[in-house]
Amino acid sequence: MRWMLTVVALATMLAGCSGSTPPSQQALPNGAPPAKKALGIRPDGDTTLHIDTSKAPDELKKVYAYIDEHIDQHVENLQKWIRQPSISNSGEGIPETADMVKGFFDQLGCQTTQIYDVGIGEWGAPGNPVVYGKCDEGAPKTVIIYWMYDTMPVTQPDAWIAPPFEGQLVEQKPFKKVLIGRGATNSKGPEMTEWNALMSMKAVSGKLPVNVIFIAEGDEERMSIGLRKFVRDHADLIKADAMLMFGGQAPSGGGGISGGSEGLMYIELTTSGKAWGRGPVASDIHGINKRSVDSPAWRHIQMLASLVSKDGNSVLIQGFNDNIAPLTAAEFDGIKKGAAKVDMKVAAENVGVARFISDDPLTMLKMQRYSTAFNLDGIWGGNMYAGGSGAILPNKLTSKHSIRYLPNMHSADILRKIRAQLDRNGYKDVEIHMVGDQPWSKMAYNTDIARAITQMYDQFQIPYTPPSQTETILGGAWPGYLFTTAPQGDPGITPIGVPIAGGGAGLGGMAHAANEYLVIEGAGKIYGMAGAEKSFATILYNYAKASK
Repeated sequence: MRWMLTVVALATMLAGCSGSTPPSQQALPNGAPPAKKALGIRPDGDTTLHIDTSKAPDELKKVYAYIDEHIDQHVENLQKWIRQPSISNSGEGIPETADMVKGFFDQLGCQTTQIYDVGIGEWGAPGNPVVYGKCDEGAPKTVIIYWMYDTMPVTQPDAWIAPPFEGQLVEQKPFKKVLIGRGATNSKGPEMTEWNALMSMKAVSGKLPVNVIFIAEGDEERMSIGLRKFVRDHADLIKADAMLMFGGQAPSGGGGISGGSEGLMYIELTTSGKAWGRGPVASDIHGINKRSVDSPAWRHIQMLASLVSKDGNSVLIQGFNDNIAPLTAAEFDGIKKGAAKVDMKVAAENVGVARFISDDPLTMLKMQRYSTAFNLDGIWGGNMYAGGSGAILPNKLTSKHSIRYLPNMHSADILRKIRAQLDRNGYKDVEIHMVGDQPWSKMAYNTDIARAITQMYDQFQIPYTPPSQTETILGGAWPGYLFTTAPQGDPGITPIGVPIAGGGAGLGGMAHAANEYLVIEGAGKIYGMAGAEKSFATILYNYAKASK
């Protein structure tokens, strides 16, 4: 889940819930073991919202109480997982983390758990293991729960206020406690929240209200190359009625529903003296030679500048934006309603930027939710050591680019257009390497799993804009094209075909950045980790009682 900031509309606050009993005041199930209180986490924190439990079944109330009583242990579970690196781009900690994930599924009592070695993916790179688990509870309905156990690397360790692999708890106003760590929000935090909730349900009731199939991939940050192969090879293992994704609140406190995905492809562009026929051809050479020798590095910079506008915000590739399906009236109306409630300062702070390209909330939100991009993610070659000196004239420079695209665009067509533009611009020697692709996928939300989420929002007094009932993407990038019931952007794929929805309480931020965090003790309109766990349990109970 490469989760972007999701800014959602604020609706009129629901009426107060007279007759509600705070979960912390409810009795624990008989025989529940005493919980350790080493961290002193306040389950409700300073949250001003409250869960309406007046219509909740007794069993769910007991789950709420169990979560409150064990929240210290639940936070410690997340800290232990954060302390295990799992960086898919380098491979650091991937095998160990796959073992940990299988252990989670075993501990939950899944009858079937297995780590699958997926082998070489379609773009030539080996995929990381997919961890599969199936918990058969004898229930009428089966839900797929999607996880990604890989994270981004730590590229700027000095920018962190706490070590990225310790899971320290710090104050971050207005929150008395947030957990800092790589994966805190993307996505170990939300996933551990789910697991804690499932374990709480098992502790209270001895079983879950639905059967669960876990699919945990270790390649989401590498275009899900392993998951793509696993789903194609093992579709028979993924028979279910719905798919539930993790999700949370926006910084404003509002809730949203996800399930669709924009398209995302990665390429590498390489300029070399050997292919160009000028400059150093076999290796880097002494920088003293620049006075008389051409530079592939400078050629690479000029090549990149020919593909985008001077500010980098507009793509200058001929035909790049052709074929985009326009927003429907309902989609645009949803964005407009959301923009009316956006606090631009809070939204910028949660992403870690000074300001957005546009200061207009509607323009910014439309950019976030439905527009294309050609990003420069990284560039390397030559003398890569920080500080010091050492004269080098590089013989090769490579840059990596993430390209976000929309229905009805296709990665193969975009690749052809990039090649043609480079040739027109005089850069026929520049090499293109396709790293991977996650095609776009749509989803509609007139489904029981989506309604289970909106019912939870009502119960938790979380304002939300009713989701579109037509098929839409309106979300970040994830491999939804492998599972959707709606149109998707890869003609060579037959999706599993289940309704998908994601949402929940709680908040995290700074994904892919320094000081990635998850809110542990909530404040104001934001629930903390205990509230997030309760929201997940509530969604499953809501879905279980919906007519089959």
